[in-house]
Formats: sequence, structure tokens, C-alpha cells
Amino acid sequence: MKDILEIKQMSREEKLRVMEAIWEDLSSDDQSIQSPAWHESLLQETEQRVQSGQEKILDWKEGKKELRKRFE
Repeated sequence: MKDILEIKQMSREEKLRVMEAIWEDLSSDDQSIQSPAWHESLLQETEQRVQSGQEKILDWKEGKKELRKRFE
């Protein structure tokens, strides 16, 4: 396994390839990963806010625009 010094010496492209390989490996066995109870609770709260009109769903492009406006 590479240590921190070796990772720092890698190019950006090499680092991205390693990250992608790690992500692919981690996500290939997602059936064994259980979401915590608090996550389900938060999803239910969000769904209730959407249903009541307190919150709206944005696609990713629109969401990025909204965030950029807030932090300009």
C-alpha cells in the first residue's frame, strides 16, 4: 500500500485513477452496507417538507446555480 509521501508524489491523473478504483471497489458491495437509522429519519423529514411545499427539489445544475448565488 502506498504511504502518504508516495501519494503526494503521484500526478493528479494517477490520484484520480486510484480514487476511482477505490470507489468502484467500495461501491461494488453496497448490499452489505446498512444505512444508519438517522439517515432514514432525515429522508422521511425531507419527504414531508417536499410534500407540504416547504422544500422543493432541484436538479443538480439548478442546485449549483442556487448555491453559487448564496456564496458569491
